[in-house]
Amino acid sequence: MSEAVHDAVKIGIVSISDRASSGVYEDKGLPALQDWLTRALYNPITFESRLIPDEQAGISAALIELVNAGCSLVLTTGGTGPALRDVTPEATLAVAHKEMPGFGEQMRQISLKFVPTAILSRQVAVIRDQSLIINLPGQPKAIAETLEGLKDANGQQIVPGIFAAVPYCVDLIGGPYLETRDEVCKAFRPKNAVRAKTA
Repeated sequence: MSEAVHDAVKIGIVSISDRASSGVYEDKGLPALQDWLTRALYNPITFESRLIPDEQAGISAALIELVNAGCSLVLTTGGTGPALRDVTPEATLAVAHKEMPGFGEQMRQISLKFVPTAILSRQVAVIRDQSLIINLPGQPKAIAETLEGLKDANGQQIVPGIFAAVPYCVDLIGGPYLETRDEVCKAFRPKNAVRAKTA
């Protein structure tokens, strides 16, 4: 029996916070992203992480740098609310070649199941070159909820998380074949896009 071979993937993770980046408090976004992705994917992952302040030009520069470094997927956390310093969506849209509005719509639908203030979140997702960039909420609990979706007490999916659509999106833009652990997040691909499993 040969071991299944999984494509290696480089993922950019960016935590955007004035206070965490200046050491006022400990950043919880990067560990939450790294933990979730490590649990969700079979692929060997190389993480490129950044902890940066809420500065639009700096955020855009970091996203371009990560895309140019070969990150097929870039996830950001923080800076997506209506506060004056929240500029992550603007910085993300500024580097976009294509917008993917469905991701933001679905994240707000999931978060609305928990808090009415979810309508204040402005997360966006875009494609730049061959990279998918997604803004996630700032709280670790909300990060996991939006990626995984909602499950009932028996583990059955009630509302799909956004990550279910990520592997196929990455396929379509020429990235590596991402394989998820079903118990964390079952990815969806059309039948003709599913790669045969190695015995």
